[in-house]
Amino acid sequence: MTLAPLKHRARFHTLTVAEVRPLTADSVEVTFTVPPKLQGAFDYLPGQHLALRATIDGQELRRSYSICRPETSGQISVAIKRDLGGAFSTWANSELHVGDELDVMSPQGSFTSTLQGLEHKHVVGVAAGSGITPLMALAHTVLAASATSSFTLVYTNRTALDVMFLDELAELKDRYPARLALYHVLSREQRSSSLLSGRIDEEKFRRMLDTILRPASVDEWFLCGPFELVQLCRDTLESTGVDRARVRFELFTTGVPSAANGDRGRPVIIGTGDKTFQIEFTLDGQSNTVTTPVNASESILNAALRVRPDVPFACAGGVCGTCRAKLVSGDVTMTENYALEPEELARGYVLTCQSHPTTDTVVVDYDV
Repeated sequence: MTLAPLKHRARFHTLTVAEVRPLTADSVEVTFTVPPKLQGAFDYLPGQHLALRATIDGQELRRSYSICRPETSGQISVAIKRDLGGAFSTWANSELHVGDELDVMSPQGSFTSTLQGLEHKHVVGVAAGSGITPLMALAHTVLAASATSSFTLVYTNRTALDVMFLDELAELKDRYPARLALYHVLSREQRSSSLLSGRIDEEKFRRMLDTILRPASVDEWFLCGPFELVQLCRDTLESTGVDRARVRFELFTTGVPSAANGDRGRPVIIGTGDKTFQIEFTLDGQSNTVTTPVNASESILNAALRVRPDVPFACAGGVCGTCRAKLVSGDVTMTENYALEPEELARGYVLTCQSHPTTDTVVVDYDV
């Protein structure tokens, strides 16, 4: 198992849909064929995600979805759950068919293991709803990598009908009965155990830590779900003495791009005498400069897209990390950050979709 996160140039490639498989009433698994010439561009680690791009009702939309299967030559799969009012997820669940072609970005993301080997390692995952998607790939990989590794999964849903990958999880349990501990928590159905019934709040999560999870035995944690659950688990783990460096987390994307729309930046008007910032950026070895008015409060991403439509982004909500760049000089403020780890921030990386200049000139590099 490769442990260092793979870093691909965030570039779209056209892939053909090989299979669309229903998972629940409102979710599907979409499998793409990866031709041999693109195999290197779609190597990935469990926990990484793909950005998909499609034009729906005349509007270009981009959304990120986690890869749900361990690496298989010639194919790559994501799971897409229909969000209430979600244009892309609704379209994918009802209109996407085998043989369709879709723009798919090379795998991105750092929601991957940092363990140096998996022998005798215990990994715990806590997921809600479609947050199971990256944990499917992670669980498969951890358990297959070593005969002495173990994985514990706490998976919460409203009802049994909402459980994605139900059969696959059962098969995985049958394959590794002694090394996979699987706990389904249902918030709207009563189960035989009170620990597995109802919403996961702090009191319930602390009971789990005392009984089925036992932090002293855990080498790495993976949390994936809505902000409230992920933050609750992070805070509770920290309060019990778990080092945050051992806790990996990923949030659901916002689903509502606020800083960039389609493949070009929101237009701005620079009036005579307006104070401006100058943004310089490097992408694929080419440097560009764009000027933005101070009163527009424009993000670096939005400004860059006005002169380079190929600047990488997906969610534009500070979640996926696709728009990451290194701040070479100048200063910025970041509105949100749910993607960068503390060590990345210390090395000067920023999310350009959330970064706003605070100095006359800002220089960022997407290539490092």
